[in-house]
Amino acid sequence: MSIKLKIAVMLGGPSAEREVSLRSGTAVAKALRSLGHEVYEVDPLQGAFDLPPDMDVVLLALHGTYGEDGTVQRRLDELGEIYTGCDAEASRIAFDKVLTKQCCLKAGIPTPKFLVVNSAQTPWPKGWQPPLVAKPVRQGSSVGLQFVERAGDWQNALAEALKFDSEILVEEKIVGRECTVGILADEALPVVEVRPKVGSYDYRNKYTAGCTEYFCPASFDSATTRRIQDAALGAFRAVGGRDYARVDVMVRTHGEPVVLEVNTLPGMTETSLLPKAAAAAGLNYAQLCQRMVDLALQRTQMPRPI
Repeated sequence: MSIKLKIAVMLGGPSAEREVSLRSGTAVAKALRSLGHEVYEVDPLQGAFDLPPDMDVVLLALHGTYGEDGTVQRRLDELGEIYTGCDAEASRIAFDKVLTKQCCLKAGIPTPKFLVVNSAQTPWPKGWQPPLVAKPVRQGSSVGLQFVERAGDWQNALAEALKFDSEILVEEKIVGRECTVGILADEALPVVEVRPKVGSYDYRNKYTAGCTEYFCPASFDSATTRRIQDAALGAFRAVGGRDYARVDVMVRTHGEPVVLEVNTLPGMTETSLLPKAAAAAGLNYAQLCQRMVDLALQRTQMPRPI
């Protein structure tokens, strides 16, 4: 017989990804209720919240600023609450794309060549050739993502990206296959390949059903698959990750994986990639949600739900 838990699912929040977080959290809450748990939905819309008393665990289904950058994790630590996913410091590092890349480089994990700019008037970088990618240093889910296919697009791309943060990460655009690797309990799940039907894997294609094709397990040979998984797991460990995450990886045409970023609170919507990867590993959606809870409770030496 399973143990009935009191679980607070935190969803929504004040970030640019509020709507996606509401979808993630609603789906998670439904799944946990289907397993017999007592579930409360908590929406820190203004960046503040009150939890119901005597929660066994808080499951974080927040995305973006406040939820993924370590802010809510620090507050939960202060309150002495058990919560799912990465701790405050790993969340802070992973949410900052520059800090993430610095950790990857230190650990020997391949990542695209990059620079940081903070003004739309910054001149084209000397010695660089298009295409480039520009994105806010501290945002998630492709918010503010810009592709610079020609030097003439440079200033406009910076201006658009700067609407979402004061610093912009500029990196070489990797030509190859776009993939993501779910991490669960310090193990890499099957690789998911992402193929948008039109254009790039931007915010619209990511969260609109039918706009993108997904292949899991991706059709790489076993050696390339292992390299991709090793790079993803290496990046996860480099930022100090725990429990679970999703790591975005480009694979060059000759098979070299290149890590783009680490997502410490990956989406849990109907189009999200961590549930797809878990399903390929034999875990259905509800089982994945339960596993997230189990991993958090293990740190407290509470009895695990059966």
